[in-house]
Amino acid sequence: LPVVNKQAIYNIVKAGLATNCKINQTFAFDRKNYFYPDCPKAYQITQFHVPICTNGHVDLVANGKPFTIRIHQIHMEEDAAKLIHNNITGETVVDFNRCGTPLMEIVSEPDFRSIEQVLVYLEYIKETFKAIGISECRMERGQLRCDVNVSLRKPGSQEFGERTEMKNINSFKAIERAIKYEVERQKEIYKNGGIVHRETLRWDDDAGKNYPMRSKEEAMDYRYFPEPDLLPLRITDEELKEIKSQMPILPEERKAKYKEYGLSDYDAEQLSKEKYIYTFFDEVVLAGVNPKEASNWIQGEIAKIVNEEMAENPQIQLNAKEFAQLVDLYKSGTIAQASAREVLRKMWGTNANPKELVEKLGLASVSDDGAIREVLQKIFDANPQAVADYKAGNKKTVAFFVGQTMKATQGKANAAVVNKLLAEMLQ
Repeated sequence: LPVVNKQAIYNIVKAGLATNCKINQTFAFDRKNYFYPDCPKAYQITQFHVPICTNGHVDLVANGKPFTIRIHQIHMEEDAAKLIHNNITGETVVDFNRCGTPLMEIVSEPDFRSIEQVLVYLEYIKETFKAIGISECRMERGQLRCDVNVSLRKPGSQEFGERTEMKNINSFKAIERAIKYEVERQKEIYKNGGIVHRETLRWDDDAGKNYPMRSKEEAMDYRYFPEPDLLPLRITDEELKEIKSQMPILPEERKAKYKEYGLSDYDAEQLSKEKYIYTFFDEVVLAGVNPKEASNWIQGEIAKIVNEEMAENPQIQLNAKEFAQLVDLYKSGTIAQASAREVLRKMWGTNANPKELVEKLGLASVSDDGAIREVLQKIFDANPQAVADYKAGNKKTVAFFVGQTMKATQGKANAAVVNKLLAEMLQ
């Protein structure tokens, strides 16, 4: 007989709290009766009459304009099988391995008015559910799937046209393409005086079109009735209090917090996307690194190393306090930028001390005026035309001289000293 997964219930409550839903502490399960190859026992355990979460909403912004999406309900049901269609042979195979595992379904109200709003909403759901730790939302693994319902209505009309549904689309790009295609398909039907039928469609992303699967059922067709093998359940006040205490800062709150640091909307957005990124950022700022400097390093050299690793579960393999020491070494002029990048890579995954690495690798900056003057004079002697160009008013040659100096000193010259001496020597 079926058994309810307690952690799945708690996760759905977290999802409801994150989307401003009413939490129904007493809830029940129902049977949804239908026969289809993905559900050969002819019924699915779901929630219809009393779901866990109801009447929520999220407030978002798309193209600079605010909008609200109402959440009708969030409920648990058992997952069905996965159908894999072969368009070449026309065959379909059925993978039953995920049957019976708990699936959370979010039912939104028909409030979307553009594809941009759909994508902003889905990105919000993805970021939020990752942040509260209820799913990795890996779409390629089916951890986040979307049923897209599309209906058109004439401008000024309050009545919706008939809707169609495209099932289990698992990428944002595919969702965007599917909506565009279905909008144009329905427009064409109405233009030609036809009727849009309520049906379930299968989106074929490779072909860039959809195909009818079956007529879309109404609620009455499913013959919902209370699930006889599962009693109604109750979340106690103590349990609800415990779940609420586990809720972290949500992405939108985090972005607002980062903007208070003086970061741009873009920086705040990028830093809030992944838990491993914002966790490290928070630790680094706590260790005393200026937020903007931390942001630049994380989105620059650190992101580059993470991308090179191509890890399935990316991590920033640095200690926040040691990283803060590295930033101090760079800011104080002890090491040049190129050397700081080299030290960062040596620190990655090793917990090596940056000061010790600088000494061991001989990467300390050259700050001696006399040594740098000598290097600059050799560069001037070797490039008289560049010197003449500078004196003629072409200040861009400064970048050339700095580059040549760094090349001659293997990136160890103190940039501040180099610029100071250039200004003096080129007068």
